[in-house]
Amino acid sequence: MNRGLTKAISSGLKLPGFVFAVPASLAITISLSACENVATYTQPTAVRVIDASYIAPAANFLVENQLLAANVGLGTITPYGTLAPSSSAAIEMTAATGSSALLSSSSPLLAGNQYSIFLSDSIGTSTAYLITVLQDQQTQAPTGRADFRFLNQAEMTGAVDIYMVPAGTAIADAVPLVTNLPVNGPVSYVGFQAQTVTMIITPTGVTTPAYTSNPIQLIGGEARTVLIMDAKLTSSPPVTVTMADDAGPAN
Repeated sequence: MNRGLTKAISSGLKLPGFVFAVPASLAITISLSACENVATYTQPTAVRVIDASYIAPAANFLVENQLLAANVGLGTITPYGTLAPSSSAAIEMTAATGSSALLSSSSPLLAGNQYSIFLSDSIGTSTAYLITVLQDQQTQAPTGRADFRFLNQAEMTGAVDIYMVPAGTAIADAVPLVTNLPVNGPVSYVGFQAQTVTMIITPTGVTTPAYTSNPIQLIGGEARTVLIMDAKLTSSPPVTVTMADDAGPAN
């Protein structure tokens, strides 16, 4: 009697526990699988085109055979496009009016980064142009500051000084932010206090402006690229400027 009761109680306690252990294990496995799927997400890369070539024709730009920008011409900075990242992305420039390849290159385009495909003329020749891939600043400047990068491609004007003159200040009382920036010079960002400024560009050592912007209101956090080109058709001003947002508050 006691032996049978013991057997019955033992069966009644152990069997239900065993039955429910299997679904619990499956639930944990499903939960882990869901976490693993989320972890496989890869950030895209952001890429744009800057055309600073005086001799290149209007062109299309492809990355890994995917069209990034079409019919790009001199002095253009395109918006960013998002692409799959690559450790060695194939970059191709083709004529806008046809499919013939004009130039090809390759470069790392890594996840979560921003880049500019920079088209410029080769130094010392009037018939060749080349592609350089620039890494852009993807985070905004610190609070109360602005970060600007200047690309000097004004071949006729040559080296320049760049002033960011605060409102109410004369150029004679201002200190240049960048001095003696040569053509194809350094492309690093320069930081300064954010405020309303007028950008004035002069040939190096000269205080007569080659270019004067409208007032630029900066509230802090801006990161921008400024392309400086020869005007070609005018002597006043002798240079033109194209400015684009890299990060932070929009222009």
